[in-house]
Amino acid sequence: MVKMDRINERILHELGQNGRISNIELADRVGLSPSACLRRVQELERAGIITGYRAVLDRTKLGSGFVAYIGVGLNNHSKASQEAFERAISRAPEVRECHNITGTIEYLLRIECADLPSYKTFHTDMLGALPQVNGITSYVVMGSPKDERA
Repeated sequence: MVKMDRINERILHELGQNGRISNIELADRVGLSPSACLRRVQELERAGIITGYRAVLDRTKLGSGFVAYIGVGLNNHSKASQEAFERAISRAPEVRECHNITGTIEYLLRIECADLPSYKTFHTDMLGALPQVNGITSYVVMGSPKDERA
């Protein structure tokens, strides 16, 4: 178990801001020698606290700048129904995130696609065709003044 002290928290903060920061720069920012900093980063990786590094992409420039969140209710609350829904969703490239949540619906999806017509195709031909789906509520993202996802 890794002890989460102030230095480890600073390492995680710096890596969260820039996962490509050099070890030398990271060490300087957190007040460690490069070798001590590298050991801590490797320990955080081995412990599973750091699970990977990602590039932050500008989806608009990649042609998928239309973003919507979708609340999905299932008509059957069985494990088999949930697993079938999750399998289908995992194959849909438009679905960037899928969260099983509590409340009046079972799932919250984050969808990214090119535009409104492509979203309508996804909504109707993919999501609406799933036999497990009972209800769909769409929330179209108009802007994201704060987005810290990596």
